[in-house]
Amino acid sequence: MVYSLQEKYKSLIKSLKAKVRIIKIESYTLAYAYGHKQTPWYAKLSIIITLGYLLSPIDLIPDFIPILGYLDDLFIVPLLILLSIRLIPNTILEECREKAQEQINTTSKQKKTAWWFAILIISFYGAFFYFIINWLKFKWFSISKISSSHNS
Repeated sequence: MVYSLQEKYKSLIKSLKAKVRIIKIESYTLAYAYGHKQTPWYAKLSIIITLGYLLSPIDLIPDFIPILGYLDDLFIVPLLILLSIRLIPNTILEECREKAQEQINTTSKQKKTAWWFAILIISFYGAFFYFIINWLKFKWFSISKISSSHNS
């Protein structure tokens, strides 16, 4: 019985690794399709949303919420990828899949980090929080000034 459980566990891990590899290939495919000149604008918009959500450190449902936190990674990301792929014409999709497969095969030897994209995401969230904090300061100080002037 223990042997059977170990085999099932190994089979599950192997299956999950294969699915993760497919998602990785499709993510690269979307990146190449975005850069393709003949990709329609609506597909490019879907690709931006998909890759932005995939690479963003902020999830729709935070991961610290038990079980539900990981459901968005298991369902939302694959659904966004599927939607984006459906919007790309087949000829462009096949060409981009070939490029993605080549890229993954060559980068398995050497990893290159896309720091510019990380900087872009951090800058976006930095600006967002900066404006929120300033807005809250403005609201808080304007309320405190009004209440202090009425007390005098």
